[in-house]
Amino acid sequence: MSVSSQTFLILYDFIDNKMRMSHVYQPLMLKALLESSGEAKTSNIAKSLLIEDTSQIDYYSLRIDTMVGKVLRRHGLISKASRQPTYTLNGYEELTDSEVGQLIDLCHNKVNHFKEHRGDEVWQHRSRNRKAMPGTVRYEVLKRSNYRCELCGINAEDKALEVDHIVPKSLGGKDDLTNYQALCFTCNASKGNRDDLNLRVARVDYDQRKPSCLFCDAYLDREVVAENTLAYAIKDGFPVTEGHMLIMPKRHVNDYFGLSTAEVSATHQLMHKLKADLSSTDPTISGFNIGMNAGESAGQSVFHCHTHLIPRRDGDVDNPRGGVRHVVGGKGYY
Repeated sequence: MSVSSQTFLILYDFIDNKMRMSHVYQPLMLKALLESSGEAKTSNIAKSLLIEDTSQIDYYSLRIDTMVGKVLRRHGLISKASRQPTYTLNGYEELTDSEVGQLIDLCHNKVNHFKEHRGDEVWQHRSRNRKAMPGTVRYEVLKRSNYRCELCGINAEDKALEVDHIVPKSLGGKDDLTNYQALCFTCNASKGNRDDLNLRVARVDYDQRKPSCLFCDAYLDREVVAENTLAYAIKDGFPVTEGHMLIMPKRHVNDYFGLSTAEVSATHQLMHKLKADLSSTDPTISGFNIGMNAGESAGQSVFHCHTHLIPRRDGDVDNPRGGVRHVVGGKGYY
């Protein structure tokens, strides 16, 4: 009789005795690694979960990386390649074919035992008793959202969009066109069924431009220093200091108070990038002023929202104390 390897004993004991299951993910992941000679990409592990549930691979890839993968790594059973979507079953090379087969059978039995006790409830978190949505309805919802997530604004080309119930099915929501909105996978998972936030009420057209607007035209006519999906940055035409930048939404909106949450986030992302770039290329920069004008009485002259990022250097003014308070004369020092 052959002596079992240490890896086999550790895995067998974990699966048979120590595994605490809130779902079937752990045995399915271990089974997939065992069946793939101890190493498998996240997407391939996700496909093994999809054998039991026909939901999206993205959903399970996220679950693998943020939940089950973390649990199994914490137990020292698996490891993940740096910057690669690949997991490895630690010590797999020590296992005999017979041991691999026994562990796979044990994982399979663990899944079946769990399903026997939980039944259809196993996948209830994904199905929610929904009917299949006709393709024509999905098309109308996505077209209405301009093929963007109605929460974060990301384009359907960058992340898959899902059709979400505004009033969740679990809270009595109907399968009706007026009760649908387009959300990316991440926003939909975050929203869950906790509320009935109607994102369509505040839906914006991110492609909106205004003829003859200086900053709408600037995106096409001026050199763009940096950009993301919803915002861009250019050098200020009349810089206060060297490196003075303007960050603005691509959509025409008068001032900061008209920005969507997604546009605020996009602006902040560019601000951090520009700050880092300026600081790394100019060691004389020792601070920044960040500001915007909203309304004519506040000094706004171009009515397309824009944020000033102004690099500051030691000694560039005699007394910098007060900073932006100097927008009102005599109020900078206190």
